[in-house]
Amino acid sequence: MADPDPDLARARAGDRAAFANLVRRHQRRVYAAALHILGNHADADDVVQETFVRAYKGLAGFDGRSDLFTWLYRIAINTALNTLRSGQRGGALVSRGGAEAAHLGGRPEALGDPAGTDRRAELAEDVQTVLAAVAELSPPLRITLVLATVEGLPYRQISEILEVPEGTVAWRVGEARRLLRLRLQLAPAAANANSDRTSP
Repeated sequence: MADPDPDLARARAGDRAAFANLVRRHQRRVYAAALHILGNHADADDVVQETFVRAYKGLAGFDGRSDLFTWLYRIAINTALNTLRSGQRGGALVSRGGAEAAHLGGRPEALGDPAGTDRRAELAEDVQTVLAAVAELSPPLRITLVLATVEGLPYRQISEILEVPEGTVAWRVGEARRLLRLRLQLAPAAANANSDRTSP
């Protein structure tokens, strides 16, 4: 199959400058996916670097049956999964939520509101609760949910990236959402129970 991407064609022939162009074009999205999965900037940087090292070494064997982005995503997801399996993860996804919540809570309409501080605190708490629930999902469910809802990828492309049937992707997304709804419904009750136990 003819390759319409001149950078890809030249990179496959060993042109490092062309490969650098490919890195620049895809680096941001690969980084975003790694960050959403791992929740840690340093780990996401490591995954991006490893992804493109592996891609460079394997580029000659890239057969073009999927597009380059899908192939790179697959490498990035597998690398991120290896990081998760290493046992060095823990809490990063949740801790990132505080900074994101503060940023979201600092929207102009909130800043001009005397109750803005309270709203930001409530938003931070809500985001922490959601991120904690997401972090409790199994890696297959969490990664599939991130690709579908955060990255906005179609199920067909996710099935290619994860190398699972499209029906499996749909089931994982549905199951992840069901578990999140259940955990988020239980969260207020657990918080109230903790509050009752600590009340004088």
